[in-house]
Amino acid sequence: MSIWKKKSLELLLSEATESEKGLKRTLTAWSLVALGIGAIIGAGLFVRTATAAAQNAGPSVTLGFIVAAIGCALAGLCYAELSSSIPISGSAYTYTYATMGELLAWIIGWDLILEYAVGAATVGIAWSEYLNNLLVNVLHTSPIPYSLSHSPFQHFTDPVTGVVSNGIINLPAFFIVAIISLLLIKGTQESAFVNGLIVITKVAIVILIIGFGWNFINPANHTPYIPADSTYTDDQGIGHHFGGIMGVLGAAGTVFFAFIGFDAVSTAAQETKNPKRDMPIGILGSLAVCTVLYILFAHVLTGVATVEDFRTGGKEASVAFAINKYMIGYEWLAQFVTVAILAGFSSVILVMLLGQSRVFYSMGKDGLLPSFFGDLHSKYKTPYKANLVILVIVGLFAAFIPGDIVGDMTSIGTLFAFILVCISVIVLRKTEPDLKREFKTPFVPLVPILGIIVCMAMIYGLGWTNWLRLGVWLLLGLVFYFLYSKKNSKLNHPDK
Repeated sequence: MSIWKKKSLELLLSEATESEKGLKRTLTAWSLVALGIGAIIGAGLFVRTATAAAQNAGPSVTLGFIVAAIGCALAGLCYAELSSSIPISGSAYTYTYATMGELLAWIIGWDLILEYAVGAATVGIAWSEYLNNLLVNVLHTSPIPYSLSHSPFQHFTDPVTGVVSNGIINLPAFFIVAIISLLLIKGTQESAFVNGLIVITKVAIVILIIGFGWNFINPANHTPYIPADSTYTDDQGIGHHFGGIMGVLGAAGTVFFAFIGFDAVSTAAQETKNPKRDMPIGILGSLAVCTVLYILFAHVLTGVATVEDFRTGGKEASVAFAINKYMIGYEWLAQFVTVAILAGFSSVILVMLLGQSRVFYSMGKDGLLPSFFGDLHSKYKTPYKANLVILVIVGLFAAFIPGDIVGDMTSIGTLFAFILVCISVIVLRKTEPDLKREFKTPFVPLVPILGIIVCMAMIYGLGWTNWLRLGVWLLLGLVFYFLYSKKNSKLNHPDK
């Protein structure tokens, strides 16, 4: 009954569905680049850019994007090797179970909750903010009251009247999470055509903002480009390093959320025509395109609006706010941004909730979570019980926790998972030298070690409050594992 017991490839193949066994190699390098761009550009860019500028780095948030991109590229190369080493489709949890043993598989599965579930809550909160923006600036109606669209840990002081508004519950965020969870239970999926339209729309928004906004850049907003070291205290009373090297690292950890999703490229290894050549092109190509767009976008946004705008009036809907306030004559663009971002956010929430349900389903089938997580609906053939539990967990996070906190939890959780992925490559090269690898990470162990260092630097930049949250989260996970999962593991207890 070992916590390091591995799941054999033969067992994984026997559990795989016929569709998983018969995946066709149809994707090209450019297909992977398009897939990556579609998965990467989402809530992170439109929300976390302003957050990082306000709390950490000001205009030097662009340097934070570069640091985050380097960390993603190094971890992505390691991710590509692992995903191409196991000949079935599956998440990091699945192939870690096959290569590193049960305990590490549990840790990554538990950690993926921070990436998918908490990430979905972050996007749900941003969706709520942009819904209010839609009601006020596009439909010209009254917004949902502050108390019903913000966490109880948030408050707002009107700069004119001095009236303080306190949040109670974020109902719109809970609503969108609930609706999409119910759609997933029914098995509703977006068609490739709709997905393609959303991708084109999101990229078009970014390019339009860069193109039109460039002429409205105020050089004074970029001076100094790297602010002097100081401390900024946010609405929740949490202090942040602002300016200097620590500010850039903090911004990198914050905007890292904008890159989450590129691992979708590496999970497509089995469906790629030539993984050895196409995987690095897909991963690095999509990261390169998005990084260039991100840097230009951040440069324009921080040039058009001031840091104070992001701290007060803009908040989560800072992009539309900046356009309305400073880009006179382009109010139509702010309206277009608001409507399109709402659609884009909805698709991101769907993908994250879908990913979380797959992880819970696998862990339920393995006995590491209660078996009902692995139950399928008799009619819809979806893991409906897992979706209902996710609805409650994500819904409560979205309704009662501020967006900045859950966004940073998502970033630190994913960074930790990437560190484990980098370590896994080094260990596997030693323990399984003959394992068939369609793609090999170059310069091992240098690339994985550099990936670990950059990811740890970003974790360091996120500050002790986020380290504490991650530590508590992992401790809770280990307690659950040793009290429940280890005793009910089907791999260690095949009779159960």
